[in-house]
Amino acid sequence: MHPLPEVREITLADEAATTRLGVALAQFVAPGEALLLNGDLGMGKSTLARGLIRALTRPDEDVPSPTFTIVQFYEGNPPVAHFDLYRLEDPEEIEEIGLYEALDHGAVLIEWPERLGTGGAEALSPDRLSVTLESEGEGRRAHLAGHGAWAGKLKELHV
Repeated sequence: MHPLPEVREITLADEAATTRLGVALAQFVAPGEALLLNGDLGMGKSTLARGLIRALTRPDEDVPSPTFTIVQFYEGNPPVAHFDLYRLEDPEEIEEIGLYEALDHGAVLIEWPERLGTGGAEALSPDRLSVTLESEGEGRRAHLAGHGAWAGKLKELHV
């Protein structure tokens, strides 16, 4: 039986707050970990990813959405691969896009992780963070669930 995840709720007033959350999360990212970004179109998944990736690389890093390329690789500390699985039709395609290899070399950031299929996220890494972004008034609410090492890291997170 797996222990229950550590859960946090964070209110994000605007796009800058979403970016700051990405920057704050970056300080805890380690090789072999998966960060799963959930939420409808326009909720800020790419904004959060951009803040995190720039914190791991450099402030002016070009961070396009990988919607069409499916994956972008960044030489950060640690290296990070940003996956957008929106266009994946079948979880079997995961083998072809280098997701598991990317986990061997660094961390992975995954938009639309539900495309991994049932149990797919759990199979990636025991140390993972799931972030769900939802609309709340004029801003957003981030629901964070930390598994494995991320359970302890969420307790130390200050945004």
